[in-house]
Amino acid sequence: MTETTTGTMSTTPLCDQLRAAGQWNPNWDPFYELDPAWTEKFMVMGLAPMQSGVLDAKTIEFIAIAVDASCTHMYGPGVRRHIRQALAVGATKEEITAVLQCVSVLGIHTMSLGAPILLEELAAHERRDPATTTNR
Repeated sequence: MTETTTGTMSTTPLCDQLRAAGQWNPNWDPFYELDPAWTEKFMVMGLAPMQSGVLDAKTIEFIAIAVDASCTHMYGPGVRRHIRQALAVGATKEEITAVLQCVSVLGIHTMSLGAPILLEELAAHERRDPATTTNR
């Protein structure tokens, strides 16, 4: 626990630190409002690999860019913040572009899943209603 400016002890020091540093995602507010202690534990767990010192700063920023830019996350303010930080720790535009290119393939799973299902359903539809068969 850390002491706040009002002299009370905060039970969410990491959440408080993220807010103060401008690194708090407002999408986390509902979690925090419902259960501040759980949110604090989640943040501690999520940030532990980054704060452990095992990975260098540039690698951490690349991972953060990839997570924030992924099709399952798409958090623009985080992408912007981590690109800025990656550049500040020496990343090149080519390296950052490569990270974005790597993470872009996550979206291909939409087609990997959806295209075969579409073909199966089209075949089933055509078997049920021969009038809808098209010349291919």
